[in-house]
Amino acid sequence: MASRDPLHPNVLVILSDDQAHWALGCAGNEEIITPRLDALAAGGTRLENFFCTSPVCSPARASLFTGQIPSRHGVHDWLSGGHVGEGGTDFLAGQRLFTDDFAAAGYRLALSGKWHLGANDRPRQGFTHWYSHESGGSPYHDAPMYRDGVRAPADGYLTDLLADDALGWIRTEAGSDSPFYLSLHFTAPHKPWKGQHPPNIESLYADCAFDSCPQEAPHPWQPLVDGVPVGGEPDVRAALVGYFASVTAMDTGIGRVLDTLAEEGLTDSTLVVFSSDNGFNCGHHGIWGKGNGTFPQNMYDSSVKVPAIISQPGRITAGQVRQELLSAYDFAATLMECAGLDPEPYEQGPGSSFAGLLLGDEPEGRPAPSRPVVVYDEYGPVRMIRTTDWKYVHRYPYGPHELYHLAVDPGERVNLAGDPAHSGRTGALRQRLDTWFLEHGEPGRDGSRLPVTGAGQSAPLDGDPTGAFDAPDWPLRYPPLGPS
Repeated sequence: MASRDPLHPNVLVILSDDQAHWALGCAGNEEIITPRLDALAAGGTRLENFFCTSPVCSPARASLFTGQIPSRHGVHDWLSGGHVGEGGTDFLAGQRLFTDDFAAAGYRLALSGKWHLGANDRPRQGFTHWYSHESGGSPYHDAPMYRDGVRAPADGYLTDLLADDALGWIRTEAGSDSPFYLSLHFTAPHKPWKGQHPPNIESLYADCAFDSCPQEAPHPWQPLVDGVPVGGEPDVRAALVGYFASVTAMDTGIGRVLDTLAEEGLTDSTLVVFSSDNGFNCGHHGIWGKGNGTFPQNMYDSSVKVPAIISQPGRITAGQVRQELLSAYDFAATLMECAGLDPEPYEQGPGSSFAGLLLGDEPEGRPAPSRPVVVYDEYGPVRMIRTTDWKYVHRYPYGPHELYHLAVDPGERVNLAGDPAHSGRTGALRQRLDTWFLEHGEPGRDGSRLPVTGAGQSAPLDGDPTGAFDAPDWPLRYPPLGPS
């Protein structure tokens, strides 16, 4: 049967799409309805400060699976186009993914949902089940899906269909002799929002004030398409209802999958991880969107922080909230160690396993990470270093740069980068930033000199990298940094 050994568990990784860290009840949002995820957090560990490696989907997902940064794996923007069929390019071809190690360890692997790393219709090495989205986003009905390489349009509400597919596969695998790994990748709460979600769930937000999403004055860097923010929709209230409803509908689907684990007697022997690819702003900082909700791209915490919950009853510490700054480049090593596999191959780059924080003690022979409490982020030529108290954002080649004293300015409102009183700190943080990316990047894939605008990446970084990135639909401009 599927694994019944808690020390070598089955693994269920659930990823949402464009879900901000603030969009969870257990994270303090009293308006959004997420009872099943809240219960998962209460029975496990929630990470208060978990960061994506890039505030946009494809590079963030590539880092989760490789343990590397965009300047090494080479995916620097969301992948435009479908990348399916004979011409579909695998943007991670030849690179080691943690799923390769799970397959080598005898796990049976499955994907239900969004892949968005190229060759989206073709099962990755070791996967016996592959129900995937054609690209990165679509309406929630009649979504363009593929099953094991064959086009299989989704007849119904996609969030429910993905949950159905996942729980059906779990029921089949419950009788297998091997442990399983399942990637359940929802497209929720990615737009579109208005009129996309079950009316009975939308109605839950009919009277919501949405105080958790203040509609601030438009950010001066926010591009508009036909007068609408590039990451938003014309009807702002309907978009808020849809965003919240999509999270609640997903929460319900996740609950059905977790109930299936319980019915099959697999709860105690299954490690469950929930997170998202990148954050999102629903009016926060005057932005609708994520890192590419502005041009130049932004690194606000609302764009780079994501929810993260890890649970396995009797093994992962229950009711714990960790405050350490942790990154998606730590994810692969941590998942490997929690599954009883060797994390070392995924600690050769920037990442290190933080399994000891989750298990409540240091695994035998494995000291806890001793690195400084700091995380890094990049989006093409925009890079960030964030400590507990400070954040510095550097934009190659011309700026503008940003420095925020988060200890007194957690909302990132007062940019101190041009303040002579902080020139020493700015210089020190920039030096740490440069040194770290020189250590962990790869010259041929380094993003600091690439023309990444947030409009998409259409080709791998082979040959002329300038042709790999799409031109935006809005005028390129670098306005002065105004109020944010």
